[in-house]
Amino acid sequence: MTMRKIKFYKFETGKSPVKEYFDSLTNIQFEKIAFVLDIIEQIDIVPRKFFKKLQSTNDIWEVRVQQGNNIFRILGFFKLYVR
Repeated sequence: MTMRKIKFYKFETGKSPVKEYFDSLTNIQFEKIAFVLDIIEQIDIVPRKFFKKLQSTNDIWEVRVQQGNNIFRILGFFKLYVR
């Protein structure tokens, strides 16, 4: 079982640019993105069409979601936690 937990950036004020972006999407667009994010959290080997490390970067990862003719990309990184 995977140990990934997706967290979105927040300013010290609590404002979240990612949440604001998600709020601007249609329900169908948001549901597809949420579906892919769930896949990334729940399975160990995620298909590259959804999740991959960007080449020539210092561990920047891309979540890629296609919904209809739209392609959404969310960039992120890993933060390791020690128990």
